[in-house]
Amino acid sequence: MSARISVNLALARLLSVLFHPLLGPTYLFACLLYLLPESLVTFPMDSRWVILTAVFFLTFVIPALGTYFMVRAGVVQSMQMPIRSQRRFPLLFASLCYATATYFFGQDEVFGDLFYFIMLVITLSVLATYVISFFWKISAHSVGMGGALGILVFLYKLLPDITLFNLIVIFILLTGSVLSARLALQAHSPAQVYAGLATGFAFGASLLFFI
Repeated sequence: MSARISVNLALARLLSVLFHPLLGPTYLFACLLYLLPESLVTFPMDSRWVILTAVFFLTFVIPALGTYFMVRAGVVQSMQMPIRSQRRFPLLFASLCYATATYFFGQDEVFGDLFYFIMLVITLSVLATYVISFFWKISAHSVGMGGALGILVFLYKLLPDITLFNLIVIFILLTGSVLSARLALQAHSPAQVYAGLATGFAFGASLLFFI
């Protein structure tokens, strides 16, 4: 029994790392850039890696490095940020990085309004997580997964497509797995996990009001 528990916890930790909130935008944009119908993504296929690379650096590499240096400086206890009060500075820094990415998409018309507004709602969800962290330890993993799911549901409503439908099914399964992992690790209470999911989904679905 103990061996089975150890395996389950190891799997939960792996899922938490693979689907870290900072990696969410990279996964989402990879799906959008390479799997969406051409009618939604007009950017040349052979140059889409440029967008994905920019998203990866601005929404993962730089925020992750910022958090790492905060740990080294003693501002944050660990990269997992188990203490609510210590999540504020990393979340604020991440919000600034995400705002920079949003500005980047908004400055060049070649990207189109779709990517700009998607990055905008992602940034707003990170900023909301930062504000909530002053009062409560909401699950950032859940916010990220819920946001991606909300965005995909919106896109499917905008243009029903079998690829988008399959992506929604996959993300539903992944979301359930990641949320279960956070609960198994006792990183959050059920209320914090479900509130994060609802918050993220609401921000993702809010694209309806922008486009």
